[in-house]
Amino acid sequence: MSELALSGLPPYWLRDNCPCAECRDGRNGQKLFQITDLPDGLAVAAQAELNGHLEVLWSDGHRSRYPLEWLGRAADGDGRTEAAKRLWVAADFAGGIPEAEWAAYLADPAEQAAVLGAVRRSGFAVLRGVPAVERQVLTVAGTFGYVRVTNYGELFDVRVEPDPNNLAFTSGAIAPHTDNPYRDPVPTLQLLHCLENSATGGDSGLVDGFKAAALLREESPADFAVLTRTPVPFVFRDRGTELRADRPLIEVDARGRIREVRFNNRSIGTLRGDAAELAAFYAAYRRFAAITLRPELQLDFRLDRGDCLIFDNVRLMHARTAFEQDGARHLQGCYADLDSLASTLAVLHRRAAALDAMAELFAGEGAGEYLGEAVTMAEHMLQAGALAQAAGAPPHLVAAALLHDVGHFQGALHGRDLMQGQDNRHSDTGAGWLAQWFGPEVTEPVRLHVAAKRYLCAVEPGYRERLSEASEYTLRVQGGPMDEAQAAAFAALPGAADAVAVRRWDEQAKEADAATPGFEHFRPLLAALMA
Repeated sequence: MSELALSGLPPYWLRDNCPCAECRDGRNGQKLFQITDLPDGLAVAAQAELNGHLEVLWSDGHRSRYPLEWLGRAADGDGRTEAAKRLWVAADFAGGIPEAEWAAYLADPAEQAAVLGAVRRSGFAVLRGVPAVERQVLTVAGTFGYVRVTNYGELFDVRVEPDPNNLAFTSGAIAPHTDNPYRDPVPTLQLLHCLENSATGGDSGLVDGFKAAALLREESPADFAVLTRTPVPFVFRDRGTELRADRPLIEVDARGRIREVRFNNRSIGTLRGDAAELAAFYAAYRRFAAITLRPELQLDFRLDRGDCLIFDNVRLMHARTAFEQDGARHLQGCYADLDSLASTLAVLHRRAAALDAMAELFAGEGAGEYLGEAVTMAEHMLQAGALAQAAGAPPHLVAAALLHDVGHFQGALHGRDLMQGQDNRHSDTGAGWLAQWFGPEVTEPVRLHVAAKRYLCAVEPGYRERLSEASEYTLRVQGGPMDEAQAAAFAALPGAADAVAVRRWDEQAKEADAATPGFEHFRPLLAALMA
């Protein structure tokens, strides 16, 4: 970003977003100051661009450092409005709906991310082959979030009931609608898991409510405006419950973008107002309802035994055809929320980006020489991981062996040159970097693997004599063998045994031209440990 571009940024905005350790907690990124703590008349005293960053000296003496890439980003949002969605009609899924096998979804983070991404962008996805046992829908919800308990309980059965408190629990047709519009906040996700569907009829349908609302806005802007500003009383009553929420059928954000649709004819109470307002509302309501029933908007499919539909309940309207009671139709459903799904998806993307970054380090800097040994840095680390795996080590130790020397990567971790006689403390640096994604079962053996060499040289006869020339040199730079007290203190550490195991694989992993799997071989193991 140029100096001219910076000049247009309000100083309080820029300072409020300072990423330094004085301003933000390093664990969670939360701010450590109040906006009122900043002085009056705050101004930029000096600025410079350096190594892809903008460095700012403030008038109160504080220093900030901002990535230029971050400064140049366009405005974004929380992903909940139409701007972040793929609005669709039924024909858009002529090649198939978003779906995945349950086993693959559980085993592969990329598959899970694809499913959750489809729900976030297109509003729905179907998991196939989910075990057709009761309460399994709760397990599905637990893979990305938390169940929203309502007056229907933690889950509900969609089947014909002798005394139904909701028309969904009959065999009749159900027109496109959203659930629980009478609740505030409304559950933003719904899951429906098919346990049995042998009845004639009972097919499922979905309508993209955002698409329907966008068509209304295009065809009749005045009607769209009426439905965004008229609070509608949504009501539900039974013997033990009375709920009401007054909300518009179409909700927009501060910029006028469609954010939420609540549409349920069964639950609309009595709207009050003057005659002109009521007439305008009903004209707009009827026009919108007619749009939702257009055949080209209705995506029809059948849920079979083991299928689980996940969908956005404040965007998609779901429907059902009538069915004969000549066979069983039994779905179990539950409610959840989009914020948890979005959180899980963001973490999956963050982990995938971290693994991509590691892969780039192995392929890039990893191709460089390794402390004078006959292998590259990447070959050394890959050999260590392969040796741990061949020894039957648990996954966390395989990961620690694979990643033990990540602190040597200069560009990523800003280490110093160990072979120039400076202890770059790469074990601490690497462990700290890895702690963004892994727990102490991985990071502690990494942090202690240098200390483990010093320990073994002190307590195991003949160990030091087996070190390579380079390893002997780095031993001296790193402090030499431990004394008796240091060795005893090390042995008492919780991660000492694992660190010693990693150290032994470290010393063995220096064979030139050894057949070694690549980084991608270890990626699923690393991804599972990040979960």
